[in-house]
Order: sequence, then C-alpha cells, then structure tokens
Amino acid sequence: MTTNRGMKLKRRGDGLAGIVANVVSHVVVWGGALLILLPFIWMLLTSFKQPAAVFEYPPRWIPKPFVIGNYTEALNALPFNRFLLNTAFVATLVVLGQVISCSLGAFAFAKLRFPGSDLLFSMYLATLMVPEIVTIIPNFVLMRFLHWIDTYQALIVPSFFGTAFGTFFLRQFFLTFPDELLDAAKIDGCGVLTTIYRIVIPLSKPALVSLAIFVLVKVWNDFMWPLTVINSTEKKTLAIGLASFQGLIVSNWGVIMAGAVYTMLPLVAMFVFAQRYFIQGIALTGMK
Repeated sequence: MTTNRGMKLKRRGDGLAGIVANVVSHVVVWGGALLILLPFIWMLLTSFKQPAAVFEYPPRWIPKPFVIGNYTEALNALPFNRFLLNTAFVATLVVLGQVISCSLGAFAFAKLRFPGSDLLFSMYLATLMVPEIVTIIPNFVLMRFLHWIDTYQALIVPSFFGTAFGTFFLRQFFLTFPDELLDAAKIDGCGVLTTIYRIVIPLSKPALVSLAIFVLVKVWNDFMWPLTVINSTEKKTLAIGLASFQGLIVSNWGVIMAGAVYTMLPLVAMFVFAQRYFIQGIALTGMK
C-alpha cells in the first residue's frame, strides 16, 4: 500500500512538473515572439499617425486619429509601383537562377565522386568568410568594364549563378538521399540531369522553397549593391526607393512607415504561403 501510494504521488508530481515546464516554455516563447514583433507593431501603428503624434511623450501606441492618407501619400510621393516591379523582376530571376545553379552544384558535391571534390567544396565554402562589402569594388569595376552600370544585368547576373550558402544548404539535404534510389535511376537509364529533374527536384521541394525564401529576402532587402550600380530612378529597387523617402519626406514619419509596410507585405505574404515547406526544409536539412 505504501509503495503504491508513493508511486501515485510521484506520478502526480511528475505530471505537475510537466505542466509547469509546459507553461514556462510557452511563456518564454510568446515573450520572445512579442519582443521580436514589437518593432513591427510600432512601425504599423506609426504608419497611421499624424506627424505631430509620432513624437508625443509619453508615446501613444494607438493612433488618435487613424490617418489612412499616409498610404496614399506614400504611393504618390515616388513611383512606388515602378520600384515594386523592378524589385519583383530582379528577385524572381535571381531566385530562379540560384535555385537551379545551387541544385546542380549541391548534387555534384553530395552524390558525384571526382578527384578533389572535398577540397574544392571546402575552398568554395571558405568564401562565406569573405565579407560581402569587400567584393563591391571589384564587382563594380567588372560591371563598368562590361558597360552594365545602371542596367538590370548588374542587379541580376552577379547573384544569378548560385552562392556558397545555397550550395551548402542543398548539399546537406541531398546527402540524406539513399544511394540505392539514385542507383535504381541509373539502372533505368537516367543520366545525371534526368535524375536531378525527375527524382531529386520533386523530392526536394521543402529545401528548394526554403532556399528560395532566403534568397528572396536577401535580394528584396538588398540596399548597398543596387545603390552602387543603379543611377536612374526608373531602375531603382524598393530598398533605394524607401531610403529616398527620408530625403523627400523628412518630417512625416507616418508616410515613411507606410512605405516600409508596403515593402514588407510581399515578404510576409510569401512566407505565409510557403511556411509549411520552409519549416520542413529547415527541419530536414542535415538529417542523415
């Protein structure tokens, strides 16, 4: 009897400890999420404020009154639609190029055996340690030599043929593929490209979508490189256009925040649409 009673008390204690741990973990996660979201919530609420209300002290979170006109003024202040089309055009081509190029390179490093493959991959991976800012001047000199300054080619081509991060990311996913599956494809007469197209790509949607989201966010928010190679207004991207707001609309931070919301909305929509694949890609990459 005493033993049974002790076991029941122990189980009850374990159950209570599990509930407490579950509550604490949820509080920590929701608290961290709230801290991350606070700047975005402030940006969204500021986009509905009048200029004088932005600098009120103590700060007021809820705008009074709500100013919807900031969004209209943000669209009219600059050719915002043109900036959006430029960014979408450049981002789409760069994402397609990197997904295709990184897939080919990652499959070669993961499944094809050739002399020096490990050394070559290590050297390629070492380029991740080179700061991107260091390569701006050599790339600019190359663009000027090719007469690509102030052209879409300067925005697309340097990032089109893959990156070390994308190749490494997909390689870790491709390593999880069983060799027997690829051997069966080879027996059926499939070449390397046919195997990639008919077997590897359909089974790699989560990883490919994850890579596409990473590349899209980087290209969408890229500021320094477009600022370096683009001069004309009709070829500017959203990041440069948003920075131009601070020069044209100095005092109205509500309009500037409205422009920031416009810039962020496509990325949020893309993530919500591809969230399931993104989580699967991150969870499965690197699992052997």
